[in-house]
Amino acid sequence: MSQPLQISPETAIKLSKQLGVPLEHLMHMPKHILLQKLTELAKAEAEAAKPSDSASNSEESSS
Repeated sequence: MSQPLQISPETAIKLSKQLGVPLEHLMHMPKHILLQKLTELAKAEAEAAKPSDSASNSEESSS
């Protein structure tokens, strides 16, 4: 059986909300699964930020 993750309570709550998983599940999630989910979350955030950056750049260049 795996040990609970060694993270602070504040970090656990934040990750639980961001990943949309119950806190109990997060604390007993295998590290490789957690890293995979964090990678997916980071990619999604980067893709969400990318179009807004290019949209603001195209507005500036059309002026």
